[in-house]
Amino acid sequence: MKKSGIWLDHQKAVLVSLEGEDCQVQEVQSGAEKHYRHSGGWKSSGSCVAQSIVKEQKADERRKHQYHTFYQNIMKMIEHGKVYIFGPGEAKKQLKKEMAMVKGSNFEIAAVEPCDKRGNHDIVKKVKSFYHFSSP
Repeated sequence: MKKSGIWLDHQKAVLVSLEGEDCQVQEVQSGAEKHYRHSGGWKSSGSCVAQSIVKEQKADERRKHQYHTFYQNIMKMIEHGKVYIFGPGEAKKQLKKEMAMVKGSNFEIAAVEPCDKRGNHDIVKKVKSFYHFSSP
């Protein structure tokens, strides 16, 4: 059975696949925009504030769709097997939610845990440790 580990935040994901004696690592960039930052300060007139809020809402909606596409791409790469999800922030919970919405999926979520930012080598070690995988 294929076992996968995914470290992710909203900017990138590192996928580690363990199958038999084989270990593969892939890095996927989300391509999502950074959070909207309005220019200038808040003004007392309602129109500037309203315009700023509308721009922020549109950017949030666009980013939400970009994350959805990012999570769909990750799920296509996993295909089947057990999945261990970890990382900082909310991205891991959002991916779990997206995975739960897929009907008839061939993957099983083994665990979802918080984890700080790490290098690829540390991510591979954590996934191997989680599955008690020993390299030859």
